[in-house]
Amino acid sequence: MRWTPGERSRNLEDRRAFGGRGVMVGGGIGLGGLLVLVALSLLTGRDFVGPVTQGAPSSQVAEPGQLETTPEEEKLVDFVSFVLDDAQATWAKVFSSMGRQYEDAHLVLFRDAVESACGVAQSATGPFYCPLDRKVYIDLGFYRELQERFGAEGGDFAQAYVITHELGHHVQNLLGIASEVRQAQESRPRQANQLSVAMELQADCLAGVWGHSTAQRKILDQGDVEEALNAAAAIGDDRIQRMTRGSVAPDSFTHGSSEQRVTWFRRGLESGDVNACDTFGQGR
Repeated sequence: MRWTPGERSRNLEDRRAFGGRGVMVGGGIGLGGLLVLVALSLLTGRDFVGPVTQGAPSSQVAEPGQLETTPEEEKLVDFVSFVLDDAQATWAKVFSSMGRQYEDAHLVLFRDAVESACGVAQSATGPFYCPLDRKVYIDLGFYRELQERFGAEGGDFAQAYVITHELGHHVQNLLGIASEVRQAQESRPRQANQLSVAMELQADCLAGVWGHSTAQRKILDQGDVEEALNAAAAIGDDRIQRMTRGSVAPDSFTHGSSEQRVTWFRRGLESGDVNACDTFGQGR
């Protein structure tokens, strides 16, 4: 991609110096448990999160240590900052064309572990979006894992795809799609995985919508699209399952197959249209 480092985004929170210290919250309940409570709170209108976090052993206040970094990592932080601002500027325009107002998400950089409003997450969780605090969380080490463990080729557009996929979840949250899906999963539990796949594939398509805007502005280099498509294929459920357990169980998919992820990212990339990203059909 053609980009120029500038002032780092006001929506970027750098917690790398904390290195995972002081992340116990709510008596030790983790990200998965709090996400369940978040879903129940949104569905019922009752606050299930407060009783867990209030009066329980709260997060230990930790002082940041000395940040050990490299010029290469700082360049990556600059790129993440650029993508964050560029993607959100794009979504502000898209929302405006829809008669809506876009609200910025924040992006948190961390190492090892992090405390979010949705609970505690380890780096192994991978990048994620928390709807409670409207923040994207990423350990930059994930990019190395994407290459070394999942075999994705390197490249800045592939790295941008990861960020804009998570921002796609923010868009879903702002549009009310996320709450609709949670309600559907509650009322139709047998379709929970199917709905999760549709949610993730839509986030892939929404990442493609941003990619379309970069192509229109001619800031892509030759090979950029192939990098992103390769990254999408590398983290398909079928490929990950085959790598980790030697077999594939489509009924347990939560993010979609490699082919599905590539297909939907490409659809957003080619159309640049949010309306082309209806991965649910009649299922929602």
